[in-house]
Amino acid sequence: MSGVDARSVSLRDRERAAKRAERERQRRVAVDEAAERRRAAKSGFANVNNPRRSTVMTVVCALFAVYCLFPFVYLVINATKTQADFTSTFGLGFGRTFALFDNIATVFGYQDGIFARWLFNTLLYVVVGAGGATLLAIMGGYALAKFRFPGRKAVFAVIIGAISVPGIALAIPQFLLFAKLNLTNTPWAMIIPSLISPFGLYLMWIFSEQAVPTELLEAARVDGASEFRTFWTISLPLLAPGIVTTALFTIVATWNNYFLPLIMLKDADWYPLTIGLNQWKDQASTAGGQAIQNLVITGSLITIIPLVIAFLCLQKYWQSGLAAGAVKE
Repeated sequence: MSGVDARSVSLRDRERAAKRAERERQRRVAVDEAAERRRAAKSGFANVNNPRRSTVMTVVCALFAVYCLFPFVYLVINATKTQADFTSTFGLGFGRTFALFDNIATVFGYQDGIFARWLFNTLLYVVVGAGGATLLAIMGGYALAKFRFPGRKAVFAVIIGAISVPGIALAIPQFLLFAKLNLTNTPWAMIIPSLISPFGLYLMWIFSEQAVPTELLEAARVDGASEFRTFWTISLPLLAPGIVTTALFTIVATWNNYFLPLIMLKDADWYPLTIGLNQWKDQASTAGGQAIQNLVITGSLITIIPLVIAFLCLQKYWQSGLAAGAVKE
């Protein structure tokens, strides 16, 4: 019994010693974290793994959130008003009549339902133009990242130069070129320029460098896989975050494109939503024109809903894509 008692006493002593060591470790961690916060406060930097609360940053973020959400709130509120309420009530106050569903029905029925045609045109330009731009950016960026060939540095310089040139500066040369080809006032005048995304190509180039290990490609080649099969079955799943990020950028750029269709298209049947809604907005300034601001606001709300849904559904992929390459392993 004395031997058992001695072993139980020794076990309790070890447990107490372990608890004391754990308490001491936690105390040292707390002291180190407090010291790190003090150093971060002095240097102006903070550790994301050891955050500290900042009232100033909270207020700044709240103001920025209000600034970003204000236009959306304005659209939602004013889309519920009739034209009379829109002109006679406060902008951030609801009208006397809740007319949201009536406005939606009127938007799709106004001018023989041309809004639905504009929505179809926008979807066409996005699916073909932005989808093609994403596909070309994926293949081009992957090839530039994983293959070595003469002139690769020259291609890099061209891409960087293309990114630095604003798109509006190329609009007039594009119009003259398409006019020579008799492609103005056709869907191709919107689709073909949308197929080129220098930023998307550069983004996929950088992402492919980080996301696809060269050793994995070499193992696939040793096993006899062709380059095409290696790309579609091995590389493409690894590039999913970058693909979604590139797709979001190209979709938003094509969906919100205004200046290019403004100079390329004359036929209202080929207008995207941006030009069509602007035409409705300017209708009141024409001779005998009718003010339909309530329809313009409701149409604008309908226009942004697909983009909001896309961002909410793909947000996790978009965030991981933006963070790619930010950490050195």
